[in-house]
Amino acid sequence: MMRVISYNLRKHRAALELQELVTERGVDVLCLQECDTTDIPDHIAGLQLADATRLNRLGLAVYARESAYRIGETLTLSLKKSIHDRVLRPAHERVLGVRLHDIDDNRDFIVASFHAAPLTALNSLRRHQIRVALHELGQLGDGLPVLMVGDYNYPVFKENLSQRMREAGYELSMSDSRTYTRYRFFKGYYDFATSIGFQIDAITTLPQGSSDHLPIQIDASLPTNPTSPTKVGNPAIV
Repeated sequence: MMRVISYNLRKHRAALELQELVTERGVDVLCLQECDTTDIPDHIAGLQLADATRLNRLGLAVYARESAYRIGETLTLSLKKSIHDRVLRPAHERVLGVRLHDIDDNRDFIVASFHAAPLTALNSLRRHQIRVALHELGQLGDGLPVLMVGDYNYPVFKENLSQRMREAGYELSMSDSRTYTRYRFFKGYYDFATSIGFQIDAITTLPQGSSDHLPIQIDASLPTNPTSPTKVGNPAIV
């Protein structure tokens, strides 16, 4: 089993919590959003920084456990921008993908940190971003299992999104309780996991820290006897 935590740090405010969080939870992979990429360490409690975005100060980062995984190729993606991005605070890179090699199982897979357009954008734009992100992550390894976690900013009509994902061959998994608490009328489920080729055993919302987002813990595993690789194509999430 692999334990992944995804955490939106709310403009880096929750960065000081990471050491304790990784240690207490036995984290294998850590995916961050809204972290100050100029002020993050190379190592956190046995995890090594795989890569971080560079074009926007508050960006994405992925860490992986040094003793369990070898870090391979990484990929950062710029997605279609919302009006908010263009006018107020442009976010150039909204996906960071990493190819990891499991040393014990001798298998490769892809993990990605994702941060969708803010609530001022339409759900149709966020669906476009999800579709493009999943398609482009295939550049890291055609047919490899993919786990994309992060802040999807999709609090309403989640069932519709989940159905579209299933039709495209992916699974959208939500946590066991809400993950965002800052505004009364916008509280809900924002932080998800999207996967193909993985078994999601559990997703748990962890206690709130300094961020308005609560971290989520994803316990996932790869099939013991995989069949032929699942093709990561161009999912019809529209």
